[in-house]
Amino acid sequence: MRHFDLTPLYRSTIGFDRLGSLLDTLASFEGDAPSYPPYNIERIGENDYRISMAVAGFDQGDLSIEVKENTLSIRGEKKPESENTTFLHRGIASRSFERRFQLADHVVVRGATLENGLLHVDLVRELPEAMKPRTIPIETKTEKADKPKVIDSKAA
Repeated sequence: MRHFDLTPLYRSTIGFDRLGSLLDTLASFEGDAPSYPPYNIERIGENDYRISMAVAGFDQGDLSIEVKENTLSIRGEKKPESENTTFLHRGIASRSFERRFQLADHVVVRGATLENGLLHVDLVRELPEAMKPRTIPIETKTEKADKPKVIDSKAA
């Protein structure tokens, strides 16, 4: 088990305390990560991402997607087959699964599509206006003193 000492990080940053718990969670999954179903995570644009998951044999009704507290959960519940089929070889997995992805702040799910056995989940990072960079004008005391103070302005 690995332990990360984040004390130096906390000396010069504010609001990153969630990072420590996230790293501990990721370290605990090391080696225990399930490999079914296989998936890709793509960066499509500067703030656009896509998760593509191979879900061959699953219908739209067998799949569910849920977002709760920055965690994206994708579940697949395969209904038991009613036929009495005898398989000589069964290479297509049809077991139930659950995959969880930890989302960063301000990442939201835009939508999901199912095509050709692939489930595509589109994500976008939407920064609030208050978090976007802005330029602050700098005034000098002489500029401020030269401007007359307007207490009440009435247009004639």
